[in-house]
Amino acid sequence: MPDVPAITALLFGLRDCLVETGTESKPPCPAPGALQTLDWLYQQQVPCAWLDELPAADIEHVINPLPTWLRAHPVSTPWPAPDACWHALMDLNAGKLEGCVLVSGEPRLLQAGLNAGLWTIGLAAGRSLCGIDSQQWQTLSPLDQERKRAKATLQLFALGVHSVIDHLEALGDCLADIGQRRLKGEKP
Repeated sequence: MPDVPAITALLFGLRDCLVETGTESKPPCPAPGALQTLDWLYQQQVPCAWLDELPAADIEHVINPLPTWLRAHPVSTPWPAPDACWHALMDLNAGKLEGCVLVSGEPRLLQAGLNAGLWTIGLAAGRSLCGIDSQQWQTLSPLDQERKRAKATLQLFALGVHSVIDHLEALGDCLADIGQRRLKGEKP
């Protein structure tokens, strides 16, 4: 079997993808699977960065739980303009769009990734689409989880994303699937 093509670079939405922003009484914390996923990508030497439209003054508080090697890319042009994605990839020295992937639960950021020509992976169980954080997600019955997941998944596929996962724990398998699709000649 031929080798699966390597991922060139990964871009992430910051809030509610890598970090759950919490509330006044709860500080920002890593999203489920975020630190393990980032550690795995670091070991694989996959260049990574996050994107967000937060004002610069608010960013430091939100990124606190993330590893320091993770590249930051605050956004100057509102989404769904694609240039934030392109600038982040240039900062990572990606060199080519082929094999670049954007992961987010924010529909406007995913649209920016699609506009930029990236593979896109939507997060179905995030606050952006489901309106609840991971702790609240865990308290839902399996039926309620499935209803929210199904509604979010339909919204994401209607947007045009290439793949949908619940949380970052499933990212490795999803990236392998994208690699197989690339082997078959599929492009974003």
